[in-house]
Amino acid sequence: MNTLKIGDKVPSFTAKDQDGNTISLDDYKGKKLIVFFYPKASTPGCTAEACNLRDNYQELQTEGYELLGVSADSEARQTKFKDKYNFPFPLLADEDHTVINTFGVWGPKKFMGREYDGIHRKTFVIDGDAMVTKVIDKVKTKDHAAQLLE
Repeated sequence: MNTLKIGDKVPSFTAKDQDGNTISLDDYKGKKLIVFFYPKASTPGCTAEACNLRDNYQELQTEGYELLGVSADSEARQTKFKDKYNFPFPLLADEDHTVINTFGVWGPKKFMGREYDGIHRKTFVIDGDAMVTKVIDKVKTKDHAAQLLE
């Protein structure tokens, strides 16, 4: 797993959001961007994380941040997730792992003694020049906004 680190330039990427709109890194040129990766929409940890970001969205925006959530879920599943919890930010449906591989968050995981490949829950803060300024490896799902704002 070759994960992007602080100081790395994020390669350009393009993916579809929950509504089928094309979103690319270039859309955020000159803006601070938070890209958070989560394993699966509508699961307890992912819901807690996304809801915490939703509940603190105004504060994050006041600090100048835009947000993008990314998982390998389908557009339909991302739409249900976004609509059910009223998220004010786009969710990328990265079924072909374009963005996931760009950031290097796909790799071996362990759960209940079983090993498998999957998305690692990680968050990247990117500046207006597409440089990684912060990486959060140990995401606190219920308190994620505080990790970003500290």
